[in-house]
Amino acid sequence: QVQLMESGGGSVQAGQSLILSCTAPGFTSNSCGLDWFRQAAGKQREWVSHIRPDGTTLYADSVKGRFSVSRDSAKQAVHLRMDMLRPEDTAMYFCAARAAYCATIYKPPVTIFSYWGQGTQVAVSS
Repeated sequence: QVQLMESGGGSVQAGQSLILSCTAPGFTSNSCGLDWFRQAAGKQREWVSHIRPDGTTLYADSVKGRFSVSRDSAKQAVHLRMDMLRPEDTAMYFCAARAAYCATIYKPPVTIFSYWGQGTQVAVSS
C-alpha cells in the first residue's frame, strides 16, 4: 500500500514561490507515477501535474511554465516547485497515486487514483 504525505504549504504573496513535497514510500517502484491535484474552496479537485519514475512530466495548462515537478529517489519523495504564484493558485494541494490505469494522461479523472495524501494548504494573496 502506498502512503502519501504532503508538506510545504503556506501563505505567500503573488509572485513568490513555494516548494511542496510529497513523501511517497514505494513511489520509485510504482510504474504509474505520482500526480498533484489542488482543490480551491467550493470548487472541484483540479489536476496539476504528473511525474513518472523515469522523470517524464506533464502539467496542466494553468501552471505550465510556472510549476515544475521533480523526484528525489533517495528520499522517496516528489517535489512541486511553484513559481510566480497567483491568487488563483490558492487551494489545498494533494498528491495522489494510482494502482492501475498507468498511462500518462492529461487531466486524469480523480476516480482512477487509489491513494491520496491529506493535503497541504497554499494561500496566495495579491
